[in-house]
Amino acid sequence: MGHAVGRRLGRSLAIGAALGLALLPVPRLSADELPSAARLMDDLMWGRGPIGGPFALTDHTGKLRTDVEFRGKLLVIYFGYTYCPDICPADLMAISIALDRLGAIADAVQPIFITVDPERDTVEHLAEYVAAFHPRLLGLTGTPDQIRSVATAYKTYFAKAENARGKDYVVDHTAFIYLVGRDGQYIGFLPPSTSPERLSEVIKQSSLKGGGWAR
Repeated sequence: MGHAVGRRLGRSLAIGAALGLALLPVPRLSADELPSAARLMDDLMWGRGPIGGPFALTDHTGKLRTDVEFRGKLLVIYFGYTYCPDICPADLMAISIALDRLGAIADAVQPIFITVDPERDTVEHLAEYVAAFHPRLLGLTGTPDQIRSVATAYKTYFAKAENARGKDYVVDHTAFIYLVGRDGQYIGFLPPSTSPERLSEVIKQSSLKGGGWAR
């Protein structure tokens, strides 16, 4: 999913490696998009400023859902899109397997998939997509402005590829897995391609302790 571009973005990847994270897939960026994407990644890596926050989006059944109704549950949040050819389905499958590994503990966990492609990811299409992964996976969509607001709050970058034409296009995006505590406060993130084993371990720690984990 794209290549590392520019010194600042390269520095972000170096920071990720220093934290013991896998190298992150980096979106293809034009020169005028680079500062915004680099800033988001830097802010996430360094924990600069607030991360996460309230949302009000439409789920895959057409119902309005807000962050407040999930208090008391550990949230596993993933930003992606249903037409994503590789990383999104792989990560969602890993999350699904991790939940199955947790057994009864998974009852206190809510996995959430937020689309970054609301133009194509309608409520009906989201319903078909999430059903292919886990019965408790919640798909959320909204207006482009709503999606942009929530994604930016989580330091998630996304943009249509520069060669996008019509309805057949790729959305370049970062693909982190975010954890939010039972109190609605951001805990931390894991990189894309995290194994189901590692995911279940981190989710279990966070669910039982109600806090962060040691990477």
